[in-house]
Amino acid sequence: MVNIFKASVVLTLSTILLYTGGANAEEIRTSSEHTTKVVSLENKLLPEEVPRFMFDSGFTFNYPDAIRGVYVTGHSFGGGRFEKLVKLMDDTELNAMVVDIKDDWGHLTYVPEETSPLYSIGKPYIKNVREKVKVLEEHQIYPIARVVVFKDSVWSKERPDLSFTENGQVWKNGRGESFVNPFLKEVWDHNVNIAIEAAKLGFQEIQFDYVRFPEGFEKRDEELGYGMGEYKDLPLENVQKRVKAVTDFVAYAKEQLEPYNVKVSVDIFGYTATLPEAPGIGQNFSKISEHVDVISSMIYPSHWTSYFGIAKPDLEPYKLVTEYAKVENKKLLELENPPISRPWIQDFTASYLGSGNYIKYGKEEVEAQIRALNENGIKEFLLWNAGNTYTTNVDYTPVD
Repeated sequence: MVNIFKASVVLTLSTILLYTGGANAEEIRTSSEHTTKVVSLENKLLPEEVPRFMFDSGFTFNYPDAIRGVYVTGHSFGGGRFEKLVKLMDDTELNAMVVDIKDDWGHLTYVPEETSPLYSIGKPYIKNVREKVKVLEEHQIYPIARVVVFKDSVWSKERPDLSFTENGQVWKNGRGESFVNPFLKEVWDHNVNIAIEAAKLGFQEIQFDYVRFPEGFEKRDEELGYGMGEYKDLPLENVQKRVKAVTDFVAYAKEQLEPYNVKVSVDIFGYTATLPEAPGIGQNFSKISEHVDVISSMIYPSHWTSYFGIAKPDLEPYKLVTEYAKVENKKLLELENPPISRPWIQDFTASYLGSGNYIKYGKEEVEAQIRALNENGIKEFLLWNAGNTYTTNVDYTPVD
């Protein structure tokens, strides 16, 4: 018999059955490590544990002491700003990039092969993605692929049947953006396939953003046209159907990505940690947290209204982040296996808030947010600046 104990390839159960001519269901068990235990197959010698398929991208990244990352657009990653961002990592305690792979409009930020079903949504912002990831490997900069999920104007236009319609037209929000429908499995698979491709390119983590229904959906859920798929006949109120659909997507994506050896993270509105759940958008902080490796609450002080007794949160970054961290810590402690907390914090000036409601953000304000996190036991963070121009001379580890 062929010696399969030392085979270099990973054998699936179906492959083994070719060697043995079949097996009874009672003879096969699945262990908690997702490997297949073979007790006996007609008295033929087989390994006790048969590993599942695990993809190897060919890259080696060590998870740092704590992720301290920045947001990077496809244009920046594929253009002249890339070298500046690498130097920023080399010169500071920053050590990770969150790179747009599927952007806010629904485009891929690179062009896949013509035979790929994703070819039509590709844009040539990043050429030779793996070469860029190779540079990150050389500098040990941890690569995270951002995949914008349900906000997708490109696919909504192409497939109105997968979107929300109003008077026969694809519905758009006040910013001219459209969403695809979180109830539909075809939408899930489209985004999971993009995530798998990102893993194959060498990204070590998939960060799903816009894992939600449109803001204010509770006000229009009975006015817009859309399908509910398998959720239609569930004995639940619409609010709970939305929560279940969003949570189910996250659990499904995590399961599908397991063979690719990547972490899974989700961006979530910060205020969801302060509520049982967000009724319109379908986000439940605790339920989503149960299915991810990392939860990234967006806690930019500028994005809060009067909260935690703070009248103008943008003016008080340290206090706002401190009060939020207390709430989130309490929420995560209720979970049996809480994910890593890695919030998004603010490295931009929110002048759109108007005079008296904002301050210019720089070194002091960025460090204040990081200090507030660290003092509350949260060591990881991500910096957001839409233009990818980050404040200089910041101490990113102000607390030991």
